[in-house]
Amino acid sequence: QVQLVESGGGLVQPGGSLRLSCAASGFTFSMYAMSWYRQAPGKERELVAGITSGGIKNYADSVKGRFTISRDNAKNTVYLQMNSLRPEDAAVYYCHLERGFRDYWGQGTQVTVSS
Repeated sequence: QVQLVESGGGLVQPGGSLRLSCAASGFTFSMYAMSWYRQAPGKERELVAGITSGGIKNYADSVKGRFTISRDNAKNTVYLQMNSLRPEDAAVYYCHLERGFRDYWGQGTQVTVSS
């Protein structure tokens, strides 16, 4: 069965950095695009960054230049490096997979940005 497990969230000061990890299992990781979404209270879940099976990356305008998505196929893990964090980045961050016309989500990891 597909399993996506996020880690790395926590409390950070504005301007600080965090690296999120998503450990994947139950499917052939290298064949699929992966992405990160986030959801803040009272807001829609939004796409933050994505990476294709070939390593092509895309980002929401709000995080371009600050966040970097990457993947390590040998470790079945996708990462989100978050730099220059702002209070508006605070949210629950979710790892996402689309496989066989179905969406799979991790449990989420909380990112809090506050002084």
